[in-house]
Order: sequence, then structure tokens, then C-alpha cells
Amino acid sequence: MRRSTEFDAAVKYGVRAVQPDVVVHMRRDSGDDTGPRVGLIIAKTVGSAVERHRVGRRLRHVARTMLADLHGADRVVIRALPSSRQVSSARLEQQLRRGLRRAFESAGTER
Repeated sequence: MRRSTEFDAAVKYGVRAVQPDVVVHMRRDSGDDTGPRVGLIIAKTVGSAVERHRVGRRLRHVARTMLADLHGADRVVIRALPSSRQVSSARLEQQLRRGLRRAFESAGTER
């Protein structure tokens, strides 16, 4: 995702699943089936620019492995919490998968 309107819609109208190091917002956009879109929110509270970029690269890598599990109309926003800079990529992947699963369950939609 690149437009702020897409981020806003997913965060405001989507389902939220909180994990210890990330927050996952998921929304299924019924009118648009161009493929799943994933966006990241990494605030300055995560750390310096170097640390934020490192967390972003790790989250993008983890999110790529999950694109096949998403529906074409899914919009997912991943918000990194400050503690995300200190955990391993495997732990981030585990939390992201759990967050997506909980978001799908809360929304009552299938993958």
C-alpha cells in the first residue's frame, strides 16, 4: 500500500489483532480484487532511522511469505511496536501469522 487513504481505511474500518511486538489491521475490500496489499507503519518510537529500516526490511520479508495465504481483496497494515526491534525475525513471523489468523477469525472471513 502506498496511499494514506488505503492505510486509513484498513486501520479505521478493519479488524485489529494485537500481538506483543506488532499490531495487525486487516480489511477485505469487497470492490477491489487486484491482489492483496500490505503496508507497514513504523513510528519513530521504534528507534533510530537505522533500526526502523531494519525492522521494516524484516517485516517486509516475513509478509512476502504470507501473500499466498491472503485473498485478493485483503488489505493488511502491520504496525511495529517499539519492542519489535529486539525480537528475532522468526518471532516476528510467528506473531504476524497469529495476528492474521485472529483477524480473520474476528472478521468471520476465510483466508
